[in-house]
Amino acid sequence: MVIDQPTLSAYSLGCSILGGGGGGDTDTAVCFAAQALLRDGPVRVVTLDELPDDGLVMPWCFVGAPTVLIEKLWNGDEGRRLVEDVEALTGRPVTALMTAEIGGQNGVLHLGWASRLGLPVVDADGMGRSFPLITQTKMHLLGVSATPIVVTDERANTLVLRTRTNEWAETLVRATVAAMGGRGATAMYLMSVAEARGAVIRGSVSRALRLGQAVQEAEHDRVAAIRAELGAIELISGRVVDVERRTSGAFVRGSVAIAELSAAPEMLRLEIQNENLVALRDGRVVASTPDVISVLDSQTAEAIGTERIRYGQRVAVIGFASDSIWRSTRGLEVAGPKAFGYDFPYTPVEELYAAR
Repeated sequence: MVIDQPTLSAYSLGCSILGGGGGGDTDTAVCFAAQALLRDGPVRVVTLDELPDDGLVMPWCFVGAPTVLIEKLWNGDEGRRLVEDVEALTGRPVTALMTAEIGGQNGVLHLGWASRLGLPVVDADGMGRSFPLITQTKMHLLGVSATPIVVTDERANTLVLRTRTNEWAETLVRATVAAMGGRGATAMYLMSVAEARGAVIRGSVSRALRLGQAVQEAEHDRVAAIRAELGAIELISGRVVDVERRTSGAFVRGSVAIAELSAAPEMLRLEIQNENLVALRDGRVVASTPDVISVLDSQTAEAIGTERIRYGQRVAVIGFASDSIWRSTRGLEVAGPKAFGYDFPYTPVEELYAAR
């Protein structure tokens, strides 16, 4: 399996939908990756079973607020610096790159790096979606250390962080990228291939590609094609009537109100922290983290990130199940509603829909 210029647009579309509003805007990442694929050739996507046990997998992601990602561009060399510093730290060559989260820009940009460096990309990620915290990964749930972490920015400032716990890693990385201007590229959760096989969410890249291709091949209702591919539930279809958004502590926080297009419209409110975390319909929870809530353009079915949503947009909001690990007891402790300060228990989106 390879990703080349013809398949890049479908793949990026799938990443944006799986991001649940987060992961960063894909437009600029697609431009960067497309240029690299044209110049340096397609990227091979490999399963972990194709790689040697002692190979080194380098997970990476941008950390910071998606609103910052729109205007604060990279210089294109971050991937090379991360790889070189990781190899210097470990004394081992990087065998393959892997995104820590498949959603949004973080699912796309490393294709450009991989093409430039001649490295494959692993068909896996650490979340199966996007989450705002670096501790919200399957690797963390299974006890893999996030450190040492390499952090770099577009000015070539580079730091190496070693922390006692992954929670401290989240705190110090967040402070570091805030000092860098609100965003930085990181390499973390460095693993051997053998270790990664049991600690990551496999098949994420191929899933994003299949999803994007299903949307592009739909002859009529693209939103319906997404629902069918993901087993998703439509939470509302309507118009954005209010947006409250702010950037604080390298996060985007706020809420969005969406009204049905009818004489007596019901309202859906989204609560956001980089991603769409909770959906309430007339005050009743209809979906919540760790399930994925995505806002789609009603006509094109392209996903709209939390940093791009605005008054007047015609949208459809869908909810669908995240990877099963996030519905486990430990997964809910790390990424369920109470992990974000909401005082209600998690209920799967399909159960909430059946009980409506």
